[in-house]
Amino acid sequence: MGGFKTLKSKDPEIFNAINKELRRQRETLEMIPSENFASWDVILPLGTWLTNKYSEGYSGKRYYGGNENIDAIENIAIERARKLFNVPHVNVQPYSGSPANFAVYAALCKPGEVIMGQNLTDGGHLTHGWKTSVTGEFFRSVPYHVKPDGYIDIDEVRRLAVENRPKLIWVGASAYVREFPFEEMAKVADEVGAYLVADIAHIAGLVAGGAHKSPVDYAHIVTTTTHKTLRGPRGAMIMVTEKGLRKDPDLADKIDKAVFPGLQGGPHDNTTAAIAVALLEASQPQFREYAAQVVKNSRALGESLKRRGLHLVTGGTDNHMVLVDLTAYGKGMGIFAQEALDLVGIVVNRNTIPAEPSSPFYPSGIRIGTPAITTRGMKEPEMEAIGNMIGDVVDQVKDYSIGKDREERTAEINRFRREVVSNAKVQEVRTQVIELCSRFPLYEGIEM
Repeated sequence: MGGFKTLKSKDPEIFNAINKELRRQRETLEMIPSENFASWDVILPLGTWLTNKYSEGYSGKRYYGGNENIDAIENIAIERARKLFNVPHVNVQPYSGSPANFAVYAALCKPGEVIMGQNLTDGGHLTHGWKTSVTGEFFRSVPYHVKPDGYIDIDEVRRLAVENRPKLIWVGASAYVREFPFEEMAKVADEVGAYLVADIAHIAGLVAGGAHKSPVDYAHIVTTTTHKTLRGPRGAMIMVTEKGLRKDPDLADKIDKAVFPGLQGGPHDNTTAAIAVALLEASQPQFREYAAQVVKNSRALGESLKRRGLHLVTGGTDNHMVLVDLTAYGKGMGIFAQEALDLVGIVVNRNTIPAEPSSPFYPSGIRIGTPAITTRGMKEPEMEAIGNMIGDVVDQVKDYSIGKDREERTAEINRFRREVVSNAKVQEVRTQVIELCSRFPLYEGIEM
């Protein structure tokens, strides 16, 4: 901890901001589905002298000297990932999920070729061809959608694929609460000769822990971040499957060349080491228990919310998140729910829902996840209590409206922000959240 003391004296502004963030995490319920708490063992390598090294290239084939120890670290991370996910090839160098996904495009697609991915407002991801992403600008994106019940419309996927003959089809999303239909998507991709790429950024930890079906037998390539349910640092991996190598024996080499030198320079060696530690943790029996509890908690939370009269997209969940549809109270209600919940210390994010009647910036839903609070040790009884807290807060905001135009919306949001801070029920729930957090301490023994 001596480093913190030094930082406090040399750069108190940054020290204070870091310290406040630790306090915020300890005193709030972190329920954004894409966030988690890495262990102290994962965090430690990030702040080491590994950050000093330049390691362009790959193990045994670096463009700089002095990389023998970095080679060992990268080899360990690769081997642990190969074993954990049962794949023949892994690249652990992508800086994050979006660059990893773009490396797949760079390896497989030429500008203007057809790609398919789940529509953003139906729960998909920006990098799967959304119009404001470069992936939607460089390639001809043909999005597929979910049905009115919230499940992926496989019949539409097949029809669009046959009509458009895509080079690449994504399966994976950022706000999809049911198990991904990997086998059905693979049949479509195989029928039209497309590459099937599974983006498991959200569910990688569930896959590793046996709480979600693996895409490895069905997809040609699997991409993932390492900081969500996998509980690692902020990084990413690209995995090539046996099926991928059967389709193209050079696929692994194409992926590696797309990452470096195609899109990146030297890897972040400190992150690679932290990924290796996280992969070791994910291979332990207790991680399987964790993954199973994440799903149990998500389902228990969903049932608690439904008892409070809230509507869930698809009526429930198979994974680590629930998506709450607030259109019963009006369109665009996500911003009111998110900000009020933030005030009480329940951190969620506003999110679009299928057939969104408003816009991505003023959406009509909220996305709520259980990975981080499960890491803290919370179980079903706490999910019941949290569901009631969320219900209490939503009850306080359901009479607000985003208005018919920008002027009305600005006035209503400003009125809401003035009033909600003094709302008695909101203040009461904040006290409940602090008490609950105190019973499940975070980073015990770590003081700055």
